[in-house]
Amino acid sequence: MIRVKICGICDLEAANMAVEAGADLIGFHFCDSDRRVSPEQARSIIEELLVRPKIVGVFIDEAPDEVRQIAEFVDLDLLQLHGSEQPGFEAGRPVMKVLKVKEGRVPGADGWPDPIMLDSWSGDQRGGTGRTWDWEAARRLLGSRKVFIAGGLQPGNVGKVVSEFRPYGVDVSSGVEARPRVKDPDKVRAFVRAVRLAEAAS
Repeated sequence: MIRVKICGICDLEAANMAVEAGADLIGFHFCDSDRRVSPEQARSIIEELLVRPKIVGVFIDEAPDEVRQIAEFVDLDLLQLHGSEQPGFEAGRPVMKVLKVKEGRVPGADGWPDPIMLDSWSGDQRGGTGRTWDWEAARRLLGSRKVFIAGGLQPGNVGKVVSEFRPYGVDVSSGVEARPRVKDPDKVRAFVRAVRLAEAAS
């Protein structure tokens, strides 16, 4: 089954709605981001969830000890690393390295464990960009590794990604928002539905 991750969760309503829609993972930004939340906010949301999915924390070039403290406090399942972290990064929890695709070139993933995430490169944004990229460039890596595809996904194009590339997972934040920090329930449900329909048909 293709994993669906809804990222940039900022409130309990969005978290519960994402899980109810069928998200397998939800993500909290603990980095410099419009969707940043404090560890205390994230923990409070998680404690009140009706059903607990896998919980992902997003970090950009934080010291391993700082990441470890947040991971333990929030009880994260997975650490998503968006910065210039190097293989061997250790903070007590499994990691998912985000590799940025630039000018059609997919960075080397050797040294990083599965899963990994591919996102679009940007000169002015260090986290998620919300921009699509040439998914065809990742076809070889998709055949040999567990890869999440991110960057510009939304209900109207995620079905194509699933049908053509069968990634391990897909990740979305801004593509299912009404505005920054506010998830749109209809878009979230439509996104998950598009993934499952495309998955069933392929």
